[in-house]
Amino acid sequence: MESGFGNKSKDAAIFMKLVMVRRKTGLPDEELQEMLRGKLRILENDSGEVMALFSELSARLLSIHSEEDIIVVTFKTFEEIWKFNTYYSLGLLGHCMENLLLDQVFWLHHLDEEDLGIEVLIHEETLHLMYKGILMQEESFFAVCTAEQNCESASTGSELRLQEGNVAIFEPPSDGSEWTVQLLVDGSRGSIAKPALEPVSPFHQWFLKACPENILMGNAKLLCEFPYQFVTSAVGSCIATVGYEGSGPDELSFKSGDCVEIVGFLVSCFEWFVGKHSETGRTGLVKTSLVKPTNSICESAEVFLSEEEESLFKWKEEFFEEKSIDVLKKMCQTDVDAVYKLGKIIASTFNNESDPQRQELQNKIAVCLSRLKEPHVPPKETQHEDRQSEHHHNHSLSSKEHSEPCFIINSEGDNHSADDFQTLLAFLNCSEYKEEFRNIYDFSFRFLQSMFQGYTDDEELVFYLGMARENARKKKFLWAQTRICFLLGKLCARRLKFSQARVYFEEALSVAREQFKDIFLLISIYTNLAAIYLKQKNKEKYVAIFERIAAFLMGIPNYICSTEQESEILKYVLKKAVLAQNKVAEVRTCFLLAKLYTKLNQPQSALLFTERLQILAKELSLTSKVMPSDYYLTLGKLYGAKYLPHLAVSSVKQAVFHTGATLTDCLIGTEFVMDNASRLYSLGKCGVLVPTQVAPYLNKALYFAADKKDQVLCQTISLCLSHLHQYHGMLNKAIWYIDTVISKNVWPSATHAANILIHLAWLHILNRQHHMALDILTSGLGSLSEHCTKLQKGLVYNMRAVALRYTEDIKQAAESYGKAIQICEESDFKYNRAIAQANFGFLCLHAKAKGLAELSLVRAVELFSQLEDVAHEENFITVLLELGQYYVSQTQLEKGMICYEWAFLMAIKANHVECQLQATKQLCHFYHMICPNEAQCIIYNEYMLTLVRKAGNKEWEGQILETISQLYFSLGTERAYKSALDYTKRSLGIFIDLRKKEKEAYAWLQAGKIYHILRQNELVDLYIQVAQDCCLSTADMHFVLELLEAAGDVFFNSSQDREKALTFYRDKALPIALKTGNVKTQLRLSNKLAELLLQLKFYGEAVDHAQAALAISISLGERLNERVAFHRLATLFHCLGQYEMAEHYYLKALSLCPSPLEFDEETMYYVKVYQLLGDMIFYDLKDPYDAAGYYHLALAAAMDLGNKKSQLKLCTRLATIYHNFLINRELSLFFYQKARVFAADLNVRRINLSPDQYYQSVSQYKTFV
Repeated sequence: MESGFGNKSKDAAIFMKLVMVRRKTGLPDEELQEMLRGKLRILENDSGEVMALFSELSARLLSIHSEEDIIVVTFKTFEEIWKFNTYYSLGLLGHCMENLLLDQVFWLHHLDEEDLGIEVLIHEETLHLMYKGILMQEESFFAVCTAEQNCESASTGSELRLQEGNVAIFEPPSDGSEWTVQLLVDGSRGSIAKPALEPVSPFHQWFLKACPENILMGNAKLLCEFPYQFVTSAVGSCIATVGYEGSGPDELSFKSGDCVEIVGFLVSCFEWFVGKHSETGRTGLVKTSLVKPTNSICESAEVFLSEEEESLFKWKEEFFEEKSIDVLKKMCQTDVDAVYKLGKIIASTFNNESDPQRQELQNKIAVCLSRLKEPHVPPKETQHEDRQSEHHHNHSLSSKEHSEPCFIINSEGDNHSADDFQTLLAFLNCSEYKEEFRNIYDFSFRFLQSMFQGYTDDEELVFYLGMARENARKKKFLWAQTRICFLLGKLCARRLKFSQARVYFEEALSVAREQFKDIFLLISIYTNLAAIYLKQKNKEKYVAIFERIAAFLMGIPNYICSTEQESEILKYVLKKAVLAQNKVAEVRTCFLLAKLYTKLNQPQSALLFTERLQILAKELSLTSKVMPSDYYLTLGKLYGAKYLPHLAVSSVKQAVFHTGATLTDCLIGTEFVMDNASRLYSLGKCGVLVPTQVAPYLNKALYFAADKKDQVLCQTISLCLSHLHQYHGMLNKAIWYIDTVISKNVWPSATHAANILIHLAWLHILNRQHHMALDILTSGLGSLSEHCTKLQKGLVYNMRAVALRYTEDIKQAAESYGKAIQICEESDFKYNRAIAQANFGFLCLHAKAKGLAELSLVRAVELFSQLEDVAHEENFITVLLELGQYYVSQTQLEKGMICYEWAFLMAIKANHVECQLQATKQLCHFYHMICPNEAQCIIYNEYMLTLVRKAGNKEWEGQILETISQLYFSLGTERAYKSALDYTKRSLGIFIDLRKKEKEAYAWLQAGKIYHILRQNELVDLYIQVAQDCCLSTADMHFVLELLEAAGDVFFNSSQDREKALTFYRDKALPIALKTGNVKTQLRLSNKLAELLLQLKFYGEAVDHAQAALAISISLGERLNERVAFHRLATLFHCLGQYEMAEHYYLKALSLCPSPLEFDEETMYYVKVYQLLGDMIFYDLKDPYDAAGYYHLALAAAMDLGNKKSQLKLCTRLATIYHNFLINRELSLFFYQKARVFAADLNVRRINLSPDQYYQSVSQYKTFV
């Protein structure tokens, strides 16, 4: 892409390099980088999630290059570049990519490595060039003059001078003509051939384009002689250079040399600032041009005037901590203390349970029990509630303290006496601000309901206030008159009577004859009057008043927003800051705009200025009590309101892992992730109830809580972390967190302690540490039995029985189950009874008591089916599947199928993906192996495919696609082959992405095989060659050998191009088999080569391979292969005309047949070989006597087999030999008559005894196996 504005292409791309780094050191992690690369490979062919993310980031995905760790994006508008660059500058892109690319278990495996994450690298210069290129497609854009230059004025034709730093609107030439330029300072227009310019930043571009023209253009003197751009009251005062007499109560009078203290901020690009006279103490507006700095003054980097202003970014800790703790309690809630656990049928394996481990556990339980026996001192778990109650109490007191007076308007008549207004005028006639005035000044018009009552409409209230105004004027209640005029102006503006409103506001300004001590009133009058001037397009007046308002808004903290049009005034202020390139003033104005839009409940607008505020604060390193974490939490809240979940969570992560983060930040971060979980994981993921992204927040919160010695919070967080690790199968870590809870020995009650111990026992059972579970259940909970509820006792009996079953103590387990069931029956715990009944059935199955097991499981199913609560369905499904397996094992296939399909339908109804997967797997196995049904098997496999795709398990998805392909292939129709090809290609794509080279090679080969069957020969060689290349890249010679043989089988097992198998068998596979010493493969290849060469009539070479096969068979002692080799050698020698050798090998083959013969097939082999020997001796060697002997042996075998067709043929041969050659009429007649009997039985009409037919070719007899 060319630099500058000569390039008009909008098709350039941005390359995002993703690097897994440790942020503290900045060093990459190669192992995790490869993991990241694997995820990118998967997304290369399935980019839906990536596209959704980049849509949120205002970018357009072009491609993914996994091997280079690069994602390529582009943009179509400058707004897209602006937003994307904002997210990049805020450091959010890396966290967004982590949410997308890192698996759920990643956060648990690397919980203690906070600095580990994805860093996104972008070539910023390329992004800037793209920004320029896109602007060239716009009709006009804003840019800064980078050098002094002259242009021709459009109005006068004279020379117009562009100063360096001027901001102007530039219109690119459309037909090679000159550029058009319009200065923002005064609105003057001109033209220039080659302007020296640089576009303003994307944010400024957007802001200036969005500015109304009446605010954007003209009347903007940018700088005065004051040497500092931005000064705060905290760093000094000014000296008046000339005397000045204020022209109104809002202006400050002073003499030359007087000291004027800065109130709020002095901004050099504004005409006025708020000052305080050091001698008189009066406050008012001061012209910036009339003062100079003292020696002690300096530039300021602080933009907040009070802690209350900072509170926009500081959330109330008590409130959010309470809410977050409630979220934590919901996260760590389990049913282990309320519902019996189902002991599923699994292998009885044991994990490591050393004696020291068990002793340590017993010691912890003993300490726990001794603590519980001490006098109970409850922990301070209500401290958060007490704080919250105190907060609400203080708020209530504050509300009562500042309660407004209420004035009743008599609506029955129009005549009001002076006494009717006395209370109102007394209330309003105050020179200083009172908190009760806030609702009067506020934009919300709350005073209409809270302050005045008894009127029916606004007209009535206006009339009443008009009379009150007259009374105030007559009594010289100037401040009351001022405030009533202000109220009348607001009511007229509300009814769109702008001219009348302007009159009232102007009167409110002119009534006062002394200093405005109520600065909030003055600001409210000014802002409302400015809004009227804007409505009436009175440019001269609103520009003048804007300058005064700018001074107040910049200098007075926490002023009261009095009109929704205040944003237009602040935009004027921001425009001047931008044109003057005063970034600190820009920060202050962005803060005021963000605060205003937040108050107006316009989060979209508030977000834009909060983003800019954070970027500038970071760029300028502004000093403030507001931490970066506060900014990021606010951004997260605003992104969440805008339904941008990745950005919301990423902002909060930035906050939580900043060095200044607090416990509250961590808790808020946890709550944010939970609130956005459904949005964040809706694409391609399922079943994410508690995302593991909360784990780092919880881990850090645990550190802070421990530091504060908040034991209750520590316990809650530890339970949450234990629950997360348990859910993802990391049981040792889950147990560790529960151990820390027990070690603290902080128990609200004995019942709570019992619940924790029950939870720990179950974790040990899941971790196959059954003896440690029994230690807890027997010694620990046994000692607490008097504190346990009936439900807890039943839970313990059931869980103890589960553990006992795995320790093979069947009798004790049965007794415990009996007690658990008894408790359920007594207390009517139907759900728990169903689980206990099922557990007893599992125990009976384990003990081989099948009848009792069936009764118990069927009873459990009956109990489950009576329940209505959906929470039971997972256990119900598990029991149905186990019962189905039992029925299948007992060959009760229909009952088994009913159980499987019932479980499947229950899982669909409950929308439980994991249960659906389990049921579908059982059904696939049932219809594939137990009760074969290809159609049903395909249907369930395809449904399982949809489930696995939702779960995002690509490896499993590839395996299922491979299975479905094989199922379609087995159907053997052209349509089925095409479907198989489609599924094979889909699996191939996944195996390529996962770098499963062996699977990939076989998928290429399978596709080539299908193309071969479909006779699309032009693609067959290509696919098989790629399969070879793929397998060779593994450098695993055993696998290479296996695949080459399979490639040869494609042609060997076909009816076309069989000769191509020779290349794979003889030239490629056999040398590797010899080199690797793989004897069995050598045997298979030699057999296949001998057979193939025989079919191709290359008899000599075939003999070599047949002899090699014979030698290997003898060495391996494989008699069947040896017999096959002898027979094949006999056939080859027969074809070569070496009949004596052929006879020898045929007899050798027969000698290896088992004796006595066991199967009809073996007897038939005798028949055929002896007949073949007879034919060969008779026709080729011309020896009818020996031939008759072989025919007699063949006939004996045929008679033993009872094969009439073979007997007919052999009797005919013998009758012919005895009739024509051996001249034995008696035997000839005998065999002829027998042949006639067989012919009659077989409906053969004629028997030919002529010898001529037997002197023809006998090649048809040479092979038959």
